[in-house]
Amino acid sequence: MSFRTIEWRDNKVIMIDQTRLPGEEVYNEYSDFKSVAEAIRGMVIRGAPAIGIAAAMGVALGAGEIIADTEESFFRQLSNVCDVMAATRPTAVNLFWAIERMKRVAETHSGGGLQNIREALKREAIRIEQEDLEICRSIGKNGSSLIKEGATILTHCNAGGLATAGYGTALGVIRAAHEAGKNINVFVDETRPWLQGARLTAWELMKDGIPVTLIADNMAGYLMSKGEIDCCIVGADRIAANGDTANKIGTYSVAVLAKENRIPFYVAAPLSTFDFSLQTGAEIPIEERHSREITHLAGLQIAPGGVKVRNPAFDVTPARYITAIITEKGVVTGDYRSKLQSLAGR
Repeated sequence: MSFRTIEWRDNKVIMIDQTRLPGEEVYNEYSDFKSVAEAIRGMVIRGAPAIGIAAAMGVALGAGEIIADTEESFFRQLSNVCDVMAATRPTAVNLFWAIERMKRVAETHSGGGLQNIREALKREAIRIEQEDLEICRSIGKNGSSLIKEGATILTHCNAGGLATAGYGTALGVIRAAHEAGKNINVFVDETRPWLQGARLTAWELMKDGIPVTLIADNMAGYLMSKGEIDCCIVGADRIAANGDTANKIGTYSVAVLAKENRIPFYVAAPLSTFDFSLQTGAEIPIEERHSREITHLAGLQIAPGGVKVRNPAFDVTPARYITAIITEKGVVTGDYRSKLQSLAGR
């Protein structure tokens, strides 16, 4: 990859500012946990796995900021750091998974001194980033077998290197197919209102030399009906125990269109994106964002002032519309509830 999404360097968190892409490739430095939390909330970094990595690094930064004489005081303040990180965005479960993992590491190292805990948290945050790269490559390898030679693939939003430590989930599969020499082409939905497809996915694919065509969100059905799309592949922000999948708003529409046109619809996600505490997608919390994201585009007002707005950032695709779920441990089809549990070793 010719860019880094996020990394820990010299006790600072470095992130590419995704709000400024594709126009500018700018890297921001963060030295305190509250600024990392604001970066997550403000979409400087986005994508479920990347948000998890950022949260872990934010906790590590926060631990370094704590002034305490006792472990009791340290853990009380660390709990506050974790609460701040957890309050940033509600839908992507990787955020909460990473925070809980950091808490467990801190507790495991209690009794060994505060500096020992701080160093352990720093190591764990870096480990989460490194693991994500390996996991995404495994997802790519597992999913590549589903992509036929010469296939034209539709993807929605950005589930690429920018949404992970650097390789991608849905785009990881596409990258792996491209690296395997398959002559693929990709259609990218623009993904209103944040235009992650237009701004980010198209940018990534062009950097990698993968043939890409950008379309407006409402063009997918037409192209499917004309036989121009062979399969769809998307990422995920949270997957319930039965396979219902929350992903960027508009994903559900793509899945329904794919089903109508008998086109395979694949979800690619790491096991950390599964939330087995939720039985169905109806229980997944859906983030509602500010109305200005709908009424304005690049600062320009495009809707009447005072108009009523709804802005859910995600929707839920029922498992019945999903042909297969691709994970780092294999591809799952059919009975998601039992097979996913088994895959996760539960």
